[in-house]
Amino acid sequence: MTTQLFMDDTYLTTAPARVTRITEQGGVVLDQSLFYATSGGQPGDRGRLSWAGGTMVVATTVKGQGGEIVLIPAADETPPPEGAEVEQDLDWGVRLRHMRMHTALHLLTVVIPLPVTGGQIGADKSRLDFVMPTAPEDKGALEVVLNDLIAQDLPVSAEWITEDELDANPGLVKTMSVQPPRGAGRIRLVRIGDGPAQVDLQPCGGTHVARTAEIGRVAIGKVENKGKQNRRVNISLVD
Repeated sequence: MTTQLFMDDTYLTTAPARVTRITEQGGVVLDQSLFYATSGGQPGDRGRLSWAGGTMVVATTVKGQGGEIVLIPAADETPPPEGAEVEQDLDWGVRLRHMRMHTALHLLTVVIPLPVTGGQIGADKSRLDFVMPTAPEDKGALEVVLNDLIAQDLPVSAEWITEDELDANPGLVKTMSVQPPRGAGRIRLVRIGDGPAQVDLQPCGGTHVARTAEIGRVAIGKVENKGKQNRRVNISLVD
């Protein structure tokens, strides 16, 4: 199982590691990973590995077997040998945009308190699908409320609960299409705000900014009809 360094520090951009395995497809498995693997609508990280005698561009990162994180080389890149000591360098610009977007989507579920049926995070545009039979009457008003929440500069933190505790509080799960991963005995919660100023608490394994002001201003774009009961709400980063 790969140690997930991003779970403890989402702002870590470089770290050493050892290559534990090269997959049959040429993917690189490390003993510890800075790189977030594609899941929950958030794309996998990209960046670079370097070692004595070579470098490799990481095109994306995916989940492998048994809790492994697999770094996928870009086309025509040669992976390091098994057992090699490598240095990981994250594409920080892309990761930070994903962190800002992901946290903004959590706040969007506060502004639109409806069940979520799907979502996707991107560096330039992201979206959530809601059980929303009719479109919002005033999209501009929703955007104002969302940006007001962001501007409050609320702290964003993570904690862990047991699976039994989550079962006792099913209302924590807002996303109908993606359930929290089970089997490890514990579930990660992401909290926005603290004490009386808390605005959101939900299971999430993704990466987030430390404070909401880091998101910057957000624009709510097109609201698309995705069926009788569903609407897709798109957002983009303005700053």
